[in-house]
Amino acid sequence: MLLDSLIDKATRERKHIVAVAAAEDAEVIEAVIDALNRNLAQFILFGDQEKITSLFRMNKNEPINEKNLKIVNAGSIAAAAELAVKSVSNNEANVLMKGNVPTNVLLKAVLNKEFGLRTGNVLSHAAFFEIPGYDHFTIVTDAAMNIAPDLEQKAQIIMNTVSLAKSVGIDTPKVAPIAAVEVVNPVMQATVDAAALTMMNKRGQISGCIVDGPLGLDNAVSTLAAEHKGITSEVAGKADILLVPTIEVGNVLYKSLIYFANAKVGAVIAGAKAPIVLTSRADSAESKLYSLALALCCVKK
Repeated sequence: MLLDSLIDKATRERKHIVAVAAAEDAEVIEAVIDALNRNLAQFILFGDQEKITSLFRMNKNEPINEKNLKIVNAGSIAAAAELAVKSVSNNEANVLMKGNVPTNVLLKAVLNKEFGLRTGNVLSHAAFFEIPGYDHFTIVTDAAMNIAPDLEQKAQIIMNTVSLAKSVGIDTPKVAPIAAVEVVNPVMQATVDAAALTMMNKRGQISGCIVDGPLGLDNAVSTLAAEHKGITSEVAGKADILLVPTIEVGNVLYKSLIYFANAKVGAVIAGAKAPIVLTSRADSAESKLYSLALALCCVKK
């Protein structure tokens, strides 16, 4: 199993420390307990100490490795987010994880000019899907952060995602900028950007990967579809990374893979000083665990 292999890989790595912002969430605690029992990481949980402790008691049938766990009380959700971000900024933790806190509150702390995790790069979301019938990851970016990225932002999103892919063993990721058609149409900006990104890759402005587009979703992931349309390239039918043109496209593709294809997923935010696990409240504890394992694998050595 692809995502389970990330858990195995993270378990073998040096133990990193995860700062959880507003950890008073049942499924977050379930994921933390699972990670502790697998000896996956150490945790600092920021939030309402009484509620966090109560959630641990509710899982009293689960053995808990408490030597790798620290709980820090915070007076509010915003304070928990700030403390968690500061712990990563001060190198007390290596990964930031979202708990029961609104995304905008957490990102406000992440982007704080004084103590945040800015690097000057675009922050972007990458989802690593394990899809039944496929023997490799299908990586979708960006389904959660950038609404309508321009060409330069798309280039940075690719570079962020390529870095993540390399961290999990994909040495030369194949990147398909997705559009509705496979030819450049001046009135369809996604196709124009895809062609520009392809040329930027050929000229070394985007490195460490192979970019080819525009490609439709069908001929990006299916060699048969690519052959039917007479498309020959190193990426067509074999894409590792699907670069979507807008957040709406990414969001629909993300949810379609989960609900229609029964895919499993782990996701992370890249482009900050450290990986950020920014899961949805609707995500399962299993998905949160996979996202955590992915983030741990992507910590810079």
